[in-house]
Amino acid sequence: MADAAQSDKDRGLLVDGNRLTLHPEGPERLEALLGLIDGAERSIRMLYYIYRDDKSGHLIHEAMERALDRGITVSLLIDGFGYDVPQHFFDPLVAKGLMLCRFHPSFGRRYLIRNHQKLTLVDDIKVMIGGFNIEDSYFGTVEEGAWRDLGLLVEGPAAARLAPYYDELIAWVLTKGARIRVLNRIVHRYSESHGKLQWTFGGPTRGLSPWARATSRDLLSSCDVEMIAAYFAPTWAMLRRIGRIGRRGRARIVTAAKSDNHATIAAARYTYKNLLRRGVEIFEYQPTKLHSKLVVLDDIVHIGSSNFDIRSLYLNLEMMLRVDDPAFAMLLRTYFEHELADSLPITPALHRKRSGWWTRIIQAISFFLVTSADYTITRRLNFGRV
Repeated sequence: MADAAQSDKDRGLLVDGNRLTLHPEGPERLEALLGLIDGAERSIRMLYYIYRDDKSGHLIHEAMERALDRGITVSLLIDGFGYDVPQHFFDPLVAKGLMLCRFHPSFGRRYLIRNHQKLTLVDDIKVMIGGFNIEDSYFGTVEEGAWRDLGLLVEGPAAARLAPYYDELIAWVLTKGARIRVLNRIVHRYSESHGKLQWTFGGPTRGLSPWARATSRDLLSSCDVEMIAAYFAPTWAMLRRIGRIGRRGRARIVTAAKSDNHATIAAARYTYKNLLRRGVEIFEYQPTKLHSKLVVLDDIVHIGSSNFDIRSLYLNLEMMLRVDDPAFAMLLRTYFEHELADSLPITPALHRKRSGWWTRIIQAISFFLVTSADYTITRRLNFGRV
């Protein structure tokens, strides 16, 4: 297996007054997250899709308790579907002042919305984002079969711009009967369109969300795309744009060969035929389950919580950072090459060999389910194994 670990010097860059540091390895990502919480002096804002009652969950719990004992203001928002702890797990922290919120939309249109964002914002100056949740399997090693994921620490003025967004999101969650259109306004209000570092958010929009619109625009003008997509089932319009890059330049995509949800793998494979015809190079990551979310387009990087599928494009609350910097793009391309070394090339011949008529039917059904149902539902169905 290729060694994806890099030195701190190799993994960090200064961009527009902000220090950006990659955390590709699970154990050191947990260590960095704990250090971030333990170093807080004023405030901690945390937002996660999944929080588990396991070793990592207890370590973060203890770090939050130490912060509360120091007089730090701490708040935590967890998605209702991903809230997997005993009923009284957080009671001691709440008694010490923790503001705990569950994103638990009521039935109707709101019920479909998932808070898929992940962040820990400290003192309005440091924030860690990425695809990882608070669970042991996101902080383990490839050898242990943990999720392969990616974290990014942002230190500088860009971090502060997340604080008002987070606070308005908390206020919306706490408002009884809050309207979706208000959430839509929050997503658009805090999405940025200027600067080297731009926060772009996803949410329940009628068209493409701000982050998806930014990515779509960058796809239209780019000649070189490298993408790591754990869940890959985008719109056909997005697929056409990737295909055009494959014809005029270079397009490479790494998807998952292993997952806890077979339907997502089958759905991704449903898109391969048209992409391969257009010269797009496709690879499947072999060592373990893939959970990374990364798009590099020429000199632009999109990194954060969002998958490259229809739920993330149109419905889920997502958080992405768009970085326009050649050196940072080169750093992420180096990371991409490390992941590529552990991935299987999917040639047209290989795709044809493993895509019989029954397999194609399963893939088509999986694509429909993944693009129209919640991940939790398709995971419980365990559909898509072929």
